[in-house]
Amino acid sequence: MPPMNATDGAIAPLHTWKPRALYIHIPFCTNKCYYCDFNSYVADGQPIDAYLDALEREMERTAAHYAPDSIDTVYVGGGTPSVLSPRQLRRLFAAVRRHFPVAADAEFTMEANPGTTGPDKLEAMREGGVNRISFGAQTFDNRLLKAIGRIHEAVDIARSIREARAAGFSNLSIDLMFGLPGQRLEDWQDTLSRALELDLPHYSAYSLKIEENTLFHRLYERGELVLPEEDEEIEMYELLLERMAKAGRIQYEISNFALPGAESRHNAVYWKNEPYFGLGAGAHGYVFGERHMNVKGVLPYVELARSGFPRAETHRVTTREAEEDFMMVGLRMLRGVRDADFAAQFGAGKTMADRFGGTLERLVRQGLLERVPEGGLRLTKKGMLLGNEVFGSFLDAQAGQNVVEY
Repeated sequence: MPPMNATDGAIAPLHTWKPRALYIHIPFCTNKCYYCDFNSYVADGQPIDAYLDALEREMERTAAHYAPDSIDTVYVGGGTPSVLSPRQLRRLFAAVRRHFPVAADAEFTMEANPGTTGPDKLEAMREGGVNRISFGAQTFDNRLLKAIGRIHEAVDIARSIREARAAGFSNLSIDLMFGLPGQRLEDWQDTLSRALELDLPHYSAYSLKIEENTLFHRLYERGELVLPEEDEEIEMYELLLERMAKAGRIQYEISNFALPGAESRHNAVYWKNEPYFGLGAGAHGYVFGERHMNVKGVLPYVELARSGFPRAETHRVTTREAEEDFMMVGLRMLRGVRDADFAAQFGAGKTMADRFGGTLERLVRQGLLERVPEGGLRLTKKGMLLGNEVFGSFLDAQAGQNVVEY
């Protein structure tokens, strides 16, 4: 049974939903990029097969405990899942299908780095059910690739896309980054041109964030990291919007653009604040009103998975917190949020104004939100540029957290 809500004394409808999305974390990489704070480790010397043993144990335990219904989306992320060998990939995909009822029409995504996929790995991916690949391209400027710690070159991006298409993959995406050290507007213009020449159905583009525990953070703290000015970074974002629109790639989320029908179904689960299974070292999950995070280290994960769920912490989400999450992640989508979706998650007849009326009115007056049909709200163009300010408006200072440490 789903847990009672810790603060509200009731179960929100959302907290009774079984997840229909599955995230699997592969924490291994060829190298550690200078900006990366993800839970990842250089693969050389790591016990990858022991990790896959542990991952299957977590799959088996999850399936037995929660008896999942049809899984509509699978996302294998990292790290760099494509560092696994063809044999290891086949083993991983077989385990997924052995323990989870993956729907015949499921979206099955795997992340990859340019230059780390070849015909043998692509064949293993196709056999395993992968039907969508997301490549971490970042930039087409070799100078900037080197400056951010990437080991591929621009030519590897185009070659990997060609090979994927030749192997039968059509649902392809690349990630791009702007606001990089030493990057100018004309550099970003060139990267966008070369990316769009690939004529992909989906593109993601993110501004660089300086995260703690990264090389870039240490350089930034010492004043040794020269970043574009804020005005130039805004120009880069506006150029991104312009170029994607001209290319027919519709912006459906702050950082994501796609041809109609090619939007990421898996990521939409997060943006709609819906539940999902999260497996692997450092993975997060959201099941029956509880959010969890697994232990991050490879060896601690392997050890804990021998006898139980490899949790670092579990957080029971109150209805109040879930309502805040609904607004903060939902407004990332260009369609915004709707009262009907709010009521589906939190009870018939409940509206966003019931919970956030004053905040919503203020944000509309400030020109950060605008009203749309069906009791909806979405970010304005100004709101997209000030997204963090908008999202922070929904945090309730009185909302507590019930965190259980293991």
